[in-house]
Amino acid sequence: MKRVLTALVLVPVTLVLLLRAPAVVFVAAAAVVACLSYREYAGLVSRHGIRAPGPLGYGAGIMLLAVPAEAWAAVTLLALIALTLVMRDRPLAGVLPRAAALTFGLLWIFGAWRCGIELHRLDPYWLLFVFVLNWVGDTAAYYIGRALGRRKLAPELSPAKTWEGAVASALFALAAGWAYARMVWPGMALPPVLLASAVCNVTGQMGDLAESAVKRGAGVKDSGTALPGHGGWLDRTDGLLFSMPAVYLLAQRLLR
Repeated sequence: MKRVLTALVLVPVTLVLLLRAPAVVFVAAAAVVACLSYREYAGLVSRHGIRAPGPLGYGAGIMLLAVPAEAWAAVTLLALIALTLVMRDRPLAGVLPRAAALTFGLLWIFGAWRCGIELHRLDPYWLLFVFVLNWVGDTAAYYIGRALGRRKLAPELSPAKTWEGAVASALFALAAGWAYARMVWPGMALPPVLLASAVCNVTGQMGDLAESAVKRGAGVKDSGTALPGHGGWLDRTDGLLFSMPAVYLLAQRLLR
């Protein structure tokens, strides 16, 4: 029930932010969610025995969201700055793991949300497409996996996930993608719709498993407790963090 009630709050708020709010409000909301997710990520990093990224991570992340689209060289610069700033750590054996954790967190969370912002600028309905397919896929995997799941998908990463749930997620996502495109982009041919839907779902499921690997390594079930029934912000957005960059790259080509 908590899972449903939380969704009933999050879904309409997300729809308003994506389709009705001014662009600056959407970007600010994305930055807040990214910072909350990064905070949970920092906690997971600490549980891996690596010194957690400090305020630098948030500052660099906001910078990554704000730099002009053509200034992606700034990403390389941020990684070099991260390595430089942690060189004072002792023992020196912790320098590389901490710099790597900082840089990876920036790219995983803030970099993905930057792609989401760019996708929103391209067409808000493309970003909504990513959200809808992740919601549909997650819901199908959760309920059908619980009801019919027998074969474990990745027991060491996520014991509750099953192949039956993963297949159901993909099939429902394809159907949802087709229905969404018929309503929003009626002139789009079927093959690109199915391709975009498949890419969105597969990357979303990969993102879910990737976050599970980080959590299992940290010895925790959820990244946080901010969202009742869903865990933390990172738990709720793990699939989006993989899908937004993938669909953004694909949408750029489909809209040419």
